[in-house]
Amino acid sequence: MTRPAAVFVLCMSGLVLLLAAAAGRIPWGLALHVTLVADDSTVLVLPLAPGERFTLHYYHSVENTPIWEEHSMDAAGTIYIEEERYEKFGAGMGKMPGVGRMVQKGEYEAIVDMHLPVGQFVLRVGSPGVDHTLIWRGRRFNLSEKIPHRSVRVSGRPVTLFHTICRFHGSGWVGPWHEQSLSQREDND
Repeated sequence: MTRPAAVFVLCMSGLVLLLAAAAGRIPWGLALHVTLVADDSTVLVLPLAPGERFTLHYYHSVENTPIWEEHSMDAAGTIYIEEERYEKFGAGMGKMPGVGRMVQKGEYEAIVDMHLPVGQFVLRVGSPGVDHTLIWRGRRFNLSEKIPHRSVRVSGRPVTLFHTICRFHGSGWVGPWHEQSLSQREDND
C-alpha cells in the first residue's frame, strides 16, 4: 500500500471511530423499556415516538373479562394512561372522579381523555390466562407466556443514535418473543 493510500485509510478509520463515538452520545428519541425489577435485566425495548400509544391488554383476575389500557409517553419519557376499555365493571374498575369521561365503544365501556401521568410503573405479570400482553405497532408481546409471576418495571428512557442503529435496525424490538398477528385473536385492539 502506498503512503497516501495508508494515510487515507488511517484518516477514514479515525473518522469512522469518531462518528461512532459521537453516535453514542447523540440523543435520538425514546424507547419503552420493560425490565425485571429483581435485577433490572432487559425484557423488552421498543422505540416510541412522543405521543405514540401502546396498549397493555389482560383479563381481569376475578371476572375473567378483557381489559385494555392505552398509554402514551411524552418527550421527557413520562408515561400517561390515556384510555381504559373493559366489558363491564369489575373489582378495581370504574371511573375516577375528575379523570377522563365515560363513553360506550361498541360492547365495551371506556374511560377516554384521561391523560393521567403514571411515570414509570411496576407490573406483576399474571399467569397464562391473565395474558398480560403489551401491544405496540400491531405486534403483541405476551408477558404472561414468557415471565409469569415476575415483577417488571415499565419506563420511558432516552436512547442514543448508536443504540437506535444497533438495537432497532431491522425488527424494531428486542426480546425473545414469538410474534402473534392481530388476526390470531379477536381482542378489539
